Amino acid sequence: MQIDILTLFPEMFTGVLGTSILNKAAEKSAVQYNVVNFRDFADNKHATVDDYPYGGGAGMVLKPQPIFDAVAFLKKKAESKKPRVILLCPQGERYDQRKAEQLAQEEHLIFICGHYEGYDERIRENIVTDEISIGDYVLTGGELGAMVVIDSVVRLLPEVLGNQESHMKDSFSTGLLEHPHYTRPADFRGLKVPEVLLSGNHKLIEEWRNKEALRRTFLRRPDLLDKIELTPDQQKWLSEIKKEYE
Repeated sequence: MQIDILTLFPEMFTGVLGTSILNKAAEKSAVQYNVVNFRDFADNKHATVDDYPYGGGAGMVLKPQPIFDAVAFLKKKAESKKPRVILLCPQGERYDQRKAEQLAQEEHLIFICGHYEGYDERIRENIVTDEISIGDYVLTGGELGAMVVIDSVVRLLPEVLGNQESHMKDSFSTGLLEHPHYTRPADFRGLKVPEVLLSGNHKLIEEWRNKEALRRTFLRRPDLLDKIELTPDQQKWLSEIKKEYE
């Protein structure tokens, strides 16, 4: 996967892309990062990329020219016919795991990280394929949002995680929140690991994990249950769980 990032603050990405899973993914050639300062594409002698909004109002708006030209350059350089061009903004669709899985199937992603008051609308209307918001709040710029999306996508690429099943049961990947995890010691200061996890009975362990994932979802995010079709076993377990909290 080729990931291009358009930003006015490329230094913000140095630590994030150069450590942990994101760096390992690049070392394995699963992904290639390219961080670009789109100020370099400004066509004026002062390299300005923003201007006052027509009609007045507070703040400055990013001009279309630098971003149009930067995206055109990246498309030509990569010889990519249909890259996904992602705009990070509060007005975008709410980001979730399904979107991450969708983006992980692409070969080329271009992220546009804005600053100031907003973008010239012609950017949205003509070169952007996806507008993404990571939550109902406003950040100083799109860089942090881009980092979140990139991390969630890259970890899904083949061979990136040591265990290829690691992400398959992550929270939201199954439609449910993930089940609890325990590790050694089995008894920590009187706090004990559930006996079933020590039993060695993989069928019972899997059943326990599925039921606990359902329990956690019911208690913390019951809204998610309206979005998935439960199996007969899950319906039975959910009824039992509800009775426990009546």
